Amino acid sequence: MQVFRSLDEVPSELGTTVVSVGNFDGVHRAHQEVVRRMADRAHSLSGKAVVVTFEPHPFRILRPDVAPKLLTPLPIKLRLLQQTRVDAVLVLPFTRDLSLMPASDFAKTVLVDALHAREIHEGYNFHFGHKAQGNVNTLADLGKEFGFEATVYPEQLLRGHRLSSTEIRKLIGEGRVAKARALLGRPFSIFSNPGRGRGYGHKYTVPTVNLARYDELVPAIGVYISWLRVGDECFEAVTNVGNRPTFGADSFAIESHLLNFHPIELLPETELELIFLQRLRPEVKFPSVEALREQIARDVHKARRYFRLKVAVSN
Repeated sequence: MQVFRSLDEVPSELGTTVVSVGNFDGVHRAHQEVVRRMADRAHSLSGKAVVVTFEPHPFRILRPDVAPKLLTPLPIKLRLLQQTRVDAVLVLPFTRDLSLMPASDFAKTVLVDALHAREIHEGYNFHFGHKAQGNVNTLADLGKEFGFEATVYPEQLLRGHRLSSTEIRKLIGEGRVAKARALLGRPFSIFSNPGRGRGYGHKYTVPTVNLARYDELVPAIGVYISWLRVGDECFEAVTNVGNRPTFGADSFAIESHLLNFHPIELLPETELELIFLQRLRPEVKFPSVEALREQIARDVHKARRYFRLKVAVSN
């Protein structure tokens, strides 16, 4: 998969394309459906399937006060798109100048002149151009003017939930990671590196691996059954997302107790992927370290049972 970081990087010989424009945060099931169908069309036309996305998220420039924390920061979004049949991704730097571009200019400059688009595939609620004045009807009209077709996908629902990044963020923010998994088409995960904790786990309860500071979306404060991937190894884990109130002053951390632990080397640059499977309980301030230790034992017991059942079902 080719990645272009500006219009200037798009080669003139790219050829015929089928394009989808959007933020693609989460690369969830609805995104995957659009990408699959646009790739089918592109390859049937002997062309290329191209995703156009933006960095940073437009709200971080236009409405920083309400800008969402991301399901998938750009490097992870590109990894996920690389697992599809997309041939190229154009990452447009989102600036105030770009936000002022009228919908017709965007279509002409990006879709027609740069990408030679034959078809544009978008969801029903697609908006583009200055003040989001362009919609799918605008796109269809511009297609007649510039010579491309607009394919529009209706709203998609799964078990009563809209397949949208906003809905998935809401579920994760509530700690409903199992429900979010159904909408994403995979478990929600975050990528980080090892961080330094305050040593409470090793000293008072159980050893843990701490994640470095992470500024994008994390699940609601609580305790979760999880996997922690360390390099090429994946460990079963119980993860606490929270402030560790039993130990006094709040100190937010994401820390995982590995159930099938063996000695591993954790360097500052080691990539960690923390994969959230199911929420066990909210975070609680316990009256003593001993009471916390007893609760952790119960959490571990439930997690081990979860993983045993998972293995039994898969067999």
